[in-house]
Amino acid sequence: MTALKQRTDTSPMRNIARTLAVALGQRDHHTRLHSDRVVHLSAELGVQISLSDRELEQLSLSAQFHDLGKIGIPDKVLHKPSRFEQNEWECMKQHALIGERIILAIDSENSQEVARAVRHHHEHYDGSGYPDSLVGTDIPLFARIISLADSYDAMVETRAYHRGRSHREVMDILNMECGIKHDPDLLHAFTAAIEKSEARGPAD
Repeated sequence: MTALKQRTDTSPMRNIARTLAVALGQRDHHTRLHSDRVVHLSAELGVQISLSDRELEQLSLSAQFHDLGKIGIPDKVLHKPSRFEQNEWECMKQHALIGERIILAIDSENSQEVARAVRHHHEHYDGSGYPDSLVGTDIPLFARIISLADSYDAMVETRAYHRGRSHREVMDILNMECGIKHDPDLLHAFTAAIEKSEARGPAD
């Protein structure tokens, strides 16, 4: 990740990303830290599947921005310490669309590609995700990568409404979701990448 950061920190959109990450951290420190970990995991998977330097840069930006839209979610939903009611869940789902709009407003040469990844990072491989019910490889590659990294980190971290799971528990769940929520080929690559990752969850 160090080399990746050295290559991308001079880009205008990276500077904007840093500013927006600070803003997000002021709203929700947990989401800011989660986003940083998702960047790390996504980049490792990107390296595992031999993405180019440009692709790794775009992936890193997309992962950093993936939850940016939570800036626009009301505090009573964003900070709720228990599971959502249906109307609250519908509100939270808007963060993908809010994030897309914020990124498109940046009007950078990278905005369109990054915005697509942010909009679609909660699509599921079988079409059951949101906001557009995309199926399989119709889901942008970066969104499919971020979905895996996001799911892994969300499950290993302890939150008010669930305990953090072990690495093996999380991998068992991801494998059960193979072809349903996640791209089977990317999950195979992720399985190899996470075993040597510093972000790997606890063994037990």
